[in-house]
Amino acid sequence: MKGYTPPPRMVVSNEPMPITRNITITEGISVKDLAEKLDIRVKDVISRLLGRGVFATVNQTLDAELASEMARFFGAETNVITFEEQASKDIDAAAGAGEESVVEVTPRPPVVTIMGHVDHGKTTLLDSIRETSVAEGEAGGITQHIGAYKVRITDKESPAFGREIVFLDTPGHEAFTRMRSRGAKATDIVVLVVAADDGVMPQTIEAIDHAHAAEVPIIVAVNKVDKPDALPDRVKKQLADRGLVPEEWGGKTVFVDVSAKKKTNLNLLMEMICLVADLAELKATPERAATGVVLEAKLDRGRGPVATVLVQNGTLVAGDNFVVGNVYGKVRAMFDDRGAALQSAPPSTPVEILGMEGLPQAGDQFVVVADRDKARGISEYREQKAREAALAKSSRVSLEGLAEQIKTAGTKELNIIQKGDVQGSVEVLSDLLTRLSNDRVRLRLLRSGVGAITETDVLLASASNAIIIGFNVRPERKAQELAEQEEVDIRLHSIIYELQDEIKRAMTGLLEPTIKETYQGRAEVLETFRIPKVGTIAGCRVTDGVIKNNSEVRLLRDNVVVFKGKVGSLRRFKDDAKEVTNGMECGISIANYGDIKARDVIEAFATEKIAAEAMV
Repeated sequence: MKGYTPPPRMVVSNEPMPITRNITITEGISVKDLAEKLDIRVKDVISRLLGRGVFATVNQTLDAELASEMARFFGAETNVITFEEQASKDIDAAAGAGEESVVEVTPRPPVVTIMGHVDHGKTTLLDSIRETSVAEGEAGGITQHIGAYKVRITDKESPAFGREIVFLDTPGHEAFTRMRSRGAKATDIVVLVVAADDGVMPQTIEAIDHAHAAEVPIIVAVNKVDKPDALPDRVKKQLADRGLVPEEWGGKTVFVDVSAKKKTNLNLLMEMICLVADLAELKATPERAATGVVLEAKLDRGRGPVATVLVQNGTLVAGDNFVVGNVYGKVRAMFDDRGAALQSAPPSTPVEILGMEGLPQAGDQFVVVADRDKARGISEYREQKAREAALAKSSRVSLEGLAEQIKTAGTKELNIIQKGDVQGSVEVLSDLLTRLSNDRVRLRLLRSGVGAITETDVLLASASNAIIIGFNVRPERKAQELAEQEEVDIRLHSIIYELQDEIKRAMTGLLEPTIKETYQGRAEVLETFRIPKVGTIAGCRVTDGVIKNNSEVRLLRDNVVVFKGKVGSLRRFKDDAKEVTNGMECGISIANYGDIKARDVIEAFATEKIAAEAMV
């Protein structure tokens, strides 16, 4: 149009601004939030990203490195914190806003982890306290999951009457070290159970190490004192050597002699727990939004993803939005350890929650958020980063694996697909498989997951010649039929010892058997005869041992092996013979071989295959 002057184009300078301030950003910050923190227009950030070759929208999330680079360009240094840390700061800021609002900090029940060696009576002790029978429901009487229980002291004569204690029951088997470690990190006090008739064992020492690493106080419960061969003082001496000196010996460790079966001194143990908790001054803020940790996660066929969460601070209310690891969701329903529905869960309460969009990892931090869209954004960002890391890892392994395979040409591989009922078991089995691998047989975990064995698992196993291991899970009906059709081996277990033995047996079966050779005898060829339709017959004299009609033989010429095969026929005069012994003459033909000459030596032997031992 004549006389029209277009507006000047917006020009974004390529020169970075001088650094004048410091801002705090979270992982997976959106373009919009970054612009607000920098106090600039969103389109300026988008233009700068475009200059970097990154096409971004207003709500797109940026990784920490790119966001920091953008901030530096606009004159700000960054301090990157996790989403959980930011959410906690926001909650504290909201709680402390205004002079009138006084945040009420109240004492909270202690979280106690029961630890100790396998079969020392941890679950039985907890059963006696809860007056239930968890141990009978466990496979083989062994605890294989983390259990979380809230117990109220009901003895009116006890000074701690009416108080509550939260117990975490962790497995005692050595393979569950990681789960015990997680239990210690979520806990305030460790109760170390040691059997008076057995003493300090390897897992007892491990439990002490975990408790020290988590920097939590230890109370020792010397169990089974009612047994005739119980020696509580020997246990005290062994533990004193490990640095846990009893109070009556001048130390700082509380020791309580108990009997889980006879329910002896249980009230004294509870009182001691409350006393140690009082000294630690455990506090929480019930009025704030909840934060916690995932103790266990599983996939329930009827209810979807289910997580056992320990609420550590604040109060969790049904309907709250939350982020846990790379999963977000809304609390649809909550249940306590006895299966009763709850509407709210105060601090130090273990609850089962429904309403997650996916399955979190055990040990993930749980944080309630007000903004569901932001929760979804951070969840998607973390999921994407996890996917990228997995892809990078898989491509790297395949390239390095080429050199590895060339280097370890003699190594056998056993492909495994594993499914478990809960996340903790799956992690433990992965650890176990890694440890069982050696330089002769390598266990390769193709897939591990939570839930029933599906058709997809069977198809993958069929394509990759793998075996499927199910731990406390069963195959779906269609998957079972498909496995039979495809001849896929499915092994179902509920006790880790048996699973470990079976994998060892499978590894042993994979190895090439060792061939053991037994010398039988030798014969010297005196003359050869060619018979039509039969071939060359060697007239021999047996010079040592015995030659049998089913022997394997080597033909030696000047002590060099010319041929290796089997006896075709063995005759003495005109009759077939089963064997010919030392000093006798006979006729021998070698199956599928005729180039025999006088003065050759025929050496007879037998071979047998012996299964190689993989686990050395």
